[in-house]
Amino acid sequence: MEVLKASFDELPGPAVVVFEDLDQPIVSATFGEIMCTIYQRFGAKGLITSGAGRDLDQVRVLDFPVFTNGTICSHGYSRFPSISVPVTVGGLTINPGDLIHGDCNGITTIPVEIAKDVARTCESYIAAEAIILDYLKGEEVTPQGLGEAQNECRGAIRQLAEGLK
Repeated sequence: MEVLKASFDELPGPAVVVFEDLDQPIVSATFGEIMCTIYQRFGAKGLITSGAGRDLDQVRVLDFPVFTNGTICSHGYSRFPSISVPVTVGGLTINPGDLIHGDCNGITTIPVEIAKDVARTCESYIAAEAIILDYLKGEEVTPQGLGEAQNECRGAIRQLAEGLK
């Protein structure tokens, strides 16, 4: 675990454990209450894994966000063949030092060089999507009206993108 703690300390931001399970099919848990507690105590803020986990109720109590491929009851004996290397989880390649966003919809990476722009434009992007949603909540909905709302939304997003250049 010394190697793990040292790796966390080298990161440019908060540590997130990203664990690619190499077993196919998955045969045991890559995490549970004990592993998540260890990660958390060494400074990790969450876990992303292509593997499965156990003890989900106990992990939830830890307030330690976990993104997993599923659940499994069997214990695992994890071996870390490499640390601080690119891994693939859910079809997404994650590199050491990547900025990661995770919520109830899943995870994605955000290139560090555009992170400020992403944060600055989120509300405008949501407002652009609201054009379509507001139209759909209206009294009369037609295919033509929906098309117009979609075009207006695309225009707002294009304008937003132009403002970033």
